[in-house]
Parts: sequence; C-alpha cells; structure tokens
Amino acid sequence: MTPFRDVTGRAIPFGRANVDTDIIIPAPWLKTISRQGLGRGAFESVRAEPGNVFDDPAYAGAPILIAGENFGCGSSREHAAWALADLGIRAVIAPSFSDIFSGNAFKNGILTVELPRAAIDRLMEVAREHPLTVDLESQSVTSPLQDRFVFTLDAFRRDCLLNGLDEVGLTLGNADRIAAFEARRSIEAPWL
Repeated sequence: MTPFRDVTGRAIPFGRANVDTDIIIPAPWLKTISRQGLGRGAFESVRAEPGNVFDDPAYAGAPILIAGENFGCGSSREHAAWALADLGIRAVIAPSFSDIFSGNAFKNGILTVELPRAAIDRLMEVAREHPLTVDLESQSVTSPLQDRFVFTLDAFRRDCLLNGLDEVGLTLGNADRIAAFEARRSIEAPWL
C-alpha cells in the first residue's frame, strides 16, 4: 500500500448525504475481482445527471472527495473503495461514514476524514475554486484561503496509513518472529 502523508489538489464538491455503496459502484460492476477499471463505473447513476461534478473538467483527476453525512452506507462491498481508488481518490471528507465503508477505505489506503457540517459547508464552497490539502501527519485539512480544520483518527489507522501498511505488510513486519516461532515449533513438536 502506498504511504499516505498528505495530498494536495482539487476536491470534488459532491456533498450528498446517505450515499450508499450502490451509488459509489453499481451492482453490475461487481462481477470482477480486479480493482482496475472500476473507476469507470464509479458514481455511474450520478454521472448520468446533466452537469454533475464528476464529469466537470475542473475536477478531473481530483484526489479528494467531499461528501455529506453517512457516506458509504448500505452493503459491505469492498468494490466501493476499489472504485474510489481507481478514480484517483486518496481522501474522502464527510461529517460521518458507514463503519464498514470506513474500514474498507482504510484497508485500501484511502483516508476518511470526519469534520463537522459547518466545516464541510466551508470546504464545499472553497473547493469550487481552490485546491485543498489533507495532511495526515498534522491531521488537518487546509486551503490557500487560510482555512484549517483539525480531525482525529484512530492511532493504529494513522500509523498504518503513514507507513503504507495493510494486513500483509503488518504480517511481514513480524517475519523474523514468525520464522523463530516456526523453527522452535518444529523442534518442540516435530510431528506437526
């Protein structure tokens, strides 16, 4: 997993509340086990709406998404996080997230930032014209207009994201201890 220190760029001012995983990536796109190409199906129903922010050239390649309350609710499909990552999203800022979505995003290197509604409203306004910076080390979201919003994040998740560690990386970090255990076990219990 790519370490996450900070990301600066345009932010898609989506803002909708109660966006479920079926809106993030519709069911017909779930027939794959590959993470590649899912960005094309991300927000398909929203993209069908005239003037949607996802097809606005001003936000092409934007690494940040600003959403409303309860983002990622609905099913537990990990494909939603895969689709966002394939779309190039590194951070999602919202007042609240579904627990399952937040966990899936974390496991796929996407930072979920919870901020109060007033901060979201301000960032939605600023994002229409200016880039934002999401800094995990200082746990802040800033703008060139001197906005600064501080967020909190579980220390374990913060450490994993900063160091680019997923479950495999965490396990490999204990490779020496695992090898020592296996060597000791083969001596103590050779029949296993």
